[in-house]
Amino acid sequence: MINFEALFKISYGLYIVCSGDKNKGNGFISNTVFQVTAEPAKFAACCHKNNLTAEFIKKYQAFSVSILEQNATSEIISKFGYKSGNDVDKMSGAIVKYGDTGVPVVLNDSLAFFECKVVETIDVGTHLMFIGELISAEIIDDTKEPLTYSYYRQAKKGVAPKNAPTYIDKSKLETKAKSTSSKKYKCATCGYIYDEATENVKFEDLPSNWVCPLCGTEKSDFFEI
Repeated sequence: MINFEALFKISYGLYIVCSGDKNKGNGFISNTVFQVTAEPAKFAACCHKNNLTAEFIKKYQAFSVSILEQNATSEIISKFGYKSGNDVDKMSGAIVKYGDTGVPVVLNDSLAFFECKVVETIDVGTHLMFIGELISAEIIDDTKEPLTYSYYRQAKKGVAPKNAPTYIDKSKLETKAKSTSSKKYKCATCGYIYDEATENVKFEDLPSNWVCPLCGTEKSDFFEI
């Protein structure tokens, strides 16, 4: 038996992983970035094979990691966590610098960042694990706390997007939605509640291109509560 709720007890941080160059770049929210060696310092970052950033990392053989602060805005999380780089230019409108490796580094809502040069790529099934040697690291603001996945879930009521290594199909969770005539749906990004009782329109009747009025998250990333 597997109780998937137990997996939520594992501790993770939340980061923006980027790659590319000044002409074109992309990034995504990751909660699977971790140090694997000390001398020399190496880090692993997992990226779904369907993620556009995976193509950039393979091409440029480098990536940056921006460590998000605890109060990171829903706009940044929505843009880099729930939107595809095939549909939007994620670097547009973001505060970006280009590091020693030439890859973009997102500074929005970040308290530190580092860059890595890829030294090994491991195919782990749905994802690629990029092992990178540390090239540079800087602190932006040492007065703030880093955003953890636990805080993101508990305080911000967020869930992992479908391409995340920690994504769990809601149907596998033990909690079940109550059967009521009027239902409520929650935005996985910012926690906005769509209440059918007050909106007078059933959620399922909303058009497929309807988005969260607060952060722009797509209808498909809402879940029933």
